[in-house]
Amino acid sequence: MWRRSVPAGSLTPRNRAPTEFDPPSTLRVVSSMDLSERITLEPGKRAGKPCIRGLRITVYDLLEYLASGMTNEEILADFPDLEPEDIRAALLFAAARKRRPVSIPPE
Repeated sequence: MWRRSVPAGSLTPRNRAPTEFDPPSTLRVVSSMDLSERITLEPGKRAGKPCIRGLRITVYDLLEYLASGMTNEEILADFPDLEPEDIRAALLFAAARKRRPVSIPPE
């Protein structure tokens, strides 16, 4: 699921050579974070929405706080149970979720 660098000798159709349209290699960060340690899904908690480490804080809550202009430091001050890695995990979770193909029904 995560993009990773491929040695030059092992190029296949799936592991193609980078093109001019690919982001710079500095942006190809491999995530070593295991999201299952940070993001939990429990049917009886917050209507089954993805939560941070079983807390009642959803990924969507964190994304809304960030989008409203709160800094990581402000969020961590308001929610002492959160850790900096929780915010990063929420962003990674959202990014991974948006990579899924979406089918749009015909009109």
